[in-house]
Amino acid sequence: MISARAHCDHIDPLSFFQDINHDTADFNPTQFTAALTRQWQRFGLHDAQEMNPAQWWQALSGALADMLAAQPARPATTELRHVNYLSMEFLMGRLTGNNLLNLGWYDAVNDALAAWNVSLTDVLENETDPALGNGGLGRLEACFLDSMANVGQPATGYGLNYQYGLFRQRFEQGAQIEGPDDWQRDRYPWFNHNAALNVRVGLGGKVITVEGEPQWQPAVELVGEAWDLPVVGYENGISQPLRLWQAKHDQPFNLSRFNDGDFLRVEQQGIDAEKLTKVLYPNDNHQNGKKLRLMQQYFQCACALADILRRHHLAGRNIETLADHEVIQLNDTHPTLAIPELMRLLLDEHQLSWDRAWQITQHTFAYTNHTLMPEALECWDVRLVRSLLPRHMMIINTLNAQLKTAVTARWPDDDAKWAKLALVHNNQLRMANLCVTSGFAVNGVAALHSKLVVQDLFPEYHQMWPEKFHNVTNGITPRRWSNQCNPALSALISRTLQKPWLNDLDALQGLEAFADDAVFHAEYRAIKQQNKVALAQWVKQRTGIEIDPTALFDVQIKRLHEYKRQHLSLLHIIALWQTLVTDPQANRAPRVVLFGAKAAPGYALAKNIIYAINKVAEVINQDPRIGDRLKVVFIPDYNVSVAERLIPAADLSEQISTAGKEASGTGNMKLALNGALTIGTLDGANVEIAEQVGSENIFIFGHTVEQVVALKTGGYAPDQWRKKDPQLNQVLQALEDGTFSQGDLHAFDAMLHSLGPEGGDPYLVLADFQPYLDAQAQVERLWSDQEAWTRATILNTARCGMFSSDRAIRDYQQRIWQAKR
Repeated sequence: MISARAHCDHIDPLSFFQDINHDTADFNPTQFTAALTRQWQRFGLHDAQEMNPAQWWQALSGALADMLAAQPARPATTELRHVNYLSMEFLMGRLTGNNLLNLGWYDAVNDALAAWNVSLTDVLENETDPALGNGGLGRLEACFLDSMANVGQPATGYGLNYQYGLFRQRFEQGAQIEGPDDWQRDRYPWFNHNAALNVRVGLGGKVITVEGEPQWQPAVELVGEAWDLPVVGYENGISQPLRLWQAKHDQPFNLSRFNDGDFLRVEQQGIDAEKLTKVLYPNDNHQNGKKLRLMQQYFQCACALADILRRHHLAGRNIETLADHEVIQLNDTHPTLAIPELMRLLLDEHQLSWDRAWQITQHTFAYTNHTLMPEALECWDVRLVRSLLPRHMMIINTLNAQLKTAVTARWPDDDAKWAKLALVHNNQLRMANLCVTSGFAVNGVAALHSKLVVQDLFPEYHQMWPEKFHNVTNGITPRRWSNQCNPALSALISRTLQKPWLNDLDALQGLEAFADDAVFHAEYRAIKQQNKVALAQWVKQRTGIEIDPTALFDVQIKRLHEYKRQHLSLLHIIALWQTLVTDPQANRAPRVVLFGAKAAPGYALAKNIIYAINKVAEVINQDPRIGDRLKVVFIPDYNVSVAERLIPAADLSEQISTAGKEASGTGNMKLALNGALTIGTLDGANVEIAEQVGSENIFIFGHTVEQVVALKTGGYAPDQWRKKDPQLNQVLQALEDGTFSQGDLHAFDAMLHSLGPEGGDPYLVLADFQPYLDAQAQVERLWSDQEAWTRATILNTARCGMFSSDRAIRDYQQRIWQAKR
């Protein structure tokens, strides 16, 4: 049976995934009423009717968590290696509705609440998104945890329990302003804290020699508290933990200082410790920020490793067999310090030989590369690493020397080769190199991305260890990204297919038979229109902007970065506006362009792009010459819940990154599944989406990877592209001459500089401008024929089967986690 809160007296409940005994997992109304009663009584109330909406959500979630925790767990009979999934972020979204759907209890709870005259839908709107992630990486990890529970892959997710997340975004006069995203971590009802799992983590200090062996003496010790969230499989009785670590000090209150009257500093130790898990990705454009980030990363890794070894020993296993039972999957380079931490534990705590410790380590770790962007392949100043982790730096230096021997043997007297492959070079520790050399598998996340990982990023490592490199194309969970966020479409699919499909997304191929069915067309299109009407109402409430739900909804929702090219979309918006102003009779479909994105606090150029979009939107939305023919809306504080509103209502999915820069993308998959047509470059998973849905059902444009390389090799000059394109020049002039900034000629300097000869337009925005406009013209032509458009959207939905995260997890199992090493 399930144990959402992971308590068991006889075994460690996280050694295995948990299994519900289906004869007792049916919803019990009496048990639910009793659990709910306990919740409102804890609020000090006398009756459930006294609860306000927020208390109803708290009580409902707490009652459900208690019901799950009350059911005893039993270990599953499986020989699969346990996956320990490490990531700095997990963007889970709201849990209560998702858990109800996966448990199969949604309708029963809805009926139970009706007895109190309470709407479950209204209650669920009171949940705040857990602020545990940022963008695509965090959302992908949430999908993968869902699918591991769904396919029965034993797993534990490991991350950090951030109090304020990345930040809460608002706009002031068009500019992004960051505030703390206080999601009430300490009152979140799905959390379970088990003090018995606390971990002690050292930092700083020195390494001494004891009986000829190095021994680390940390200067500071922190406490890592384990806070678990349940990840519930879909109607299969499985729940697995996402374990999030929270930093504390074991003596947060200094009584001596208090007695001496030093009242301001009596809690300083506790305050300093808790800084580690306050914020995701603290600004690192200063030294203190860099230090805090590195401390965060090590804290997460040390807590996770201690927990993994604790579980391994609790199962009665010898440390020598660790790799037979455990896989540690590193997502991006943030958890890289888990590698030297495991080496330290094996060498110093378990007294294994260097060779044996290294062998175990190499057979335990796997690394997923999620980006080709150089700035995301982390490098750390060796002096900083040594000051915080002196023993780990010793181990890394030994690994570096060991690697140099292998590289020199293969490429004698090739200093340039070593300079590229070294773990430590020019006083920089290269985390990606450490990941590749220290594990048994490296994978990219889309076919094109994996090709570029081998071809451009790690070609020499591929020559040394070709067997390490794999591709696993990303995927999304249809449980959240169809069943939860688009229930009407999900119900239509179920009625039409007359067979289960949420656990077998390939079954959607059966919809192809209805691509020309007039009745199905009408139902499919009606659902899309209902979703658009609902979104228009929400946008009006959220932003005050009225949008026409019959217009084409053009959606770009993703992290704000130059390579994702939100500013290319901006140039198209301005071009469209200029056309409508100069030619009021122009045959252009009414369009609403919707953005959702956050820019990193220290990323000035990205913030300037947001500012430019908002200022252009102000002018266009208030232009009486345009009316409802063009509207631009930048939704503030984009998160999972906002995505769940936008994606079902989208008509056009903007996936317009520079070819060769996007690893995969998953928003493209979510939007296609929900019937939005993609306009995009041949980048990331767009390539595979195009292969699946057919070239006639997607709008591909722009320079290919090979053409991008050729263009840059030949000396790309953005000013030449501007000179030969009068329309592009007119668009850029409108940004330069104060048209959108009340006469301020410098409002968009950062963005314009990046697109000009000084900035060099590194992501080829100007080169792809005219091909992008041509593709948008194709969009308008197809949109004008609603039957043809609907047919294409149905085929997109029908052909998205391969983009299930269940398929991705099975690929990981077969190619990496459960494969022979």
